[in-house]
Amino acid sequence: MAAIRTFLKNCQNIQTNFALASAFIQKHGMSQYPSYYIKPVHKKEAQEELEKSGEVQKLVHVPTRAALNDQSCSYTQDDLVNLFINYTMSGGKKILARGLIEQAFENIKRIQLEKYHKCQNDDDKAAIELNPRVIFHQAVDNCKPVLSLTPIKRGGVRYQVPVPITPKKSQFLSMKWLIEAAKEKDRNIRFHYQLALELIDAANNKGRVIKRKQELHKQCEANRAYAHYRWS
Repeated sequence: MAAIRTFLKNCQNIQTNFALASAFIQKHGMSQYPSYYIKPVHKKEAQEELEKSGEVQKLVHVPTRAALNDQSCSYTQDDLVNLFINYTMSGGKKILARGLIEQAFENIKRIQLEKYHKCQNDDDKAAIELNPRVIFHQAVDNCKPVLSLTPIKRGGVRYQVPVPITPKKSQFLSMKWLIEAAKEKDRNIRFHYQLALELIDAANNKGRVIKRKQELHKQCEANRAYAHYRWS
């Protein structure tokens, strides 16, 4: 019995040391590959561009790193959708989050098809987008803010100063606002259906998220007199 306890204790020590080593490697940017190893090109569009430009011949004999487990060359693979799933996920329940996003896309398809079949003219039908992924990308792009307010203290007074946003933060705020708007719903409405409605409205430059972005821009316009505090 004592031998078993000693063995289990050693296993726990090994797991703890491995976790610490992994955290140290990630913190200090260390990699198992030498610095001359290049990152893999897993997107087919990027591979086709390299073939057209002739750059692929220069990379034939260059050592390449292994692709990450979430990198795929499938046409159904969408990095922005995967990022949105991660933002939607709560408590590590990624399967649930992925199912909610897929149900939201299914609801978008049904809503758009219903509008499509109600149209009488071909021009009206051509104006309706039926691809949920295209609607999702359009919604995220329309909800991206350009400016934001940051508090800066000058002379004992705290001013709300408008500052430009980086593209990464702008994309994060856009998807965060869409998720928050979908959560602010009636108790009788499911999250995935409300998210589908918010994405459709945002793709058409309507809805609560677009109003929220416009209100933020109005506040930045009202506080433009304090913009010089960024550099003072």
